[in-house]
Amino acid sequence: MTTRDDIETFIARCALGDRKAFKSLYSATSAKLFGVTLRVLNDRGEAEDALQEIYVKVWNGAKRYQAGGASPMTWLITIARNHAIDRLRARKRHDSDDDAMARLPDPTPGVENRLVAMGEAKRVVHCFGTLEEDKAEAVRRAYLEGETYADLAERFSVPLNTMRTWLRRSLIKLRECLEA
Repeated sequence: MTTRDDIETFIARCALGDRKAFKSLYSATSAKLFGVTLRVLNDRGEAEDALQEIYVKVWNGAKRYQAGGASPMTWLITIARNHAIDRLRARKRHDSDDDAMARLPDPTPGVENRLVAMGEAKRVVHCFGTLEEDKAEAVRRAYLEGETYADLAERFSVPLNTMRTWLRRSLIKLRECLEA
């Protein structure tokens, strides 16, 4: 199993242009990042394209990762999630009704979906259960469905800065629970 230190080493070596380290990083993390992008985009083909673009960003941005700070997986997942949300927002701006119908996902789960679901689902569900219901819903809508902070603040009838605080504190609580 690949450890946090291994992933940090791979990222550091990628920053130096080490293609072998990049291959190792991809092998160790691609299933998880694919799961994140697939969950946000809900389209296998688009998630595959996004994953390729994400790893280009990782390769180009590896110098910006600071070891010893946030976990390397948190850094990678943040890049993946943000990229997928950007694609989702771009898609929503350009989709016509016909395009939206063409993008309906296949209801049968693929191999990747089943593997990702088996791996972390129970821990994530448990950790989401530790959050207050409204805060858990806000996290889901922000980070899985791509709603903006402003939309969430309006939906939950709270000021924008309060919504930011909710989300930040909820993510910290989730991280602590998942790392325990």
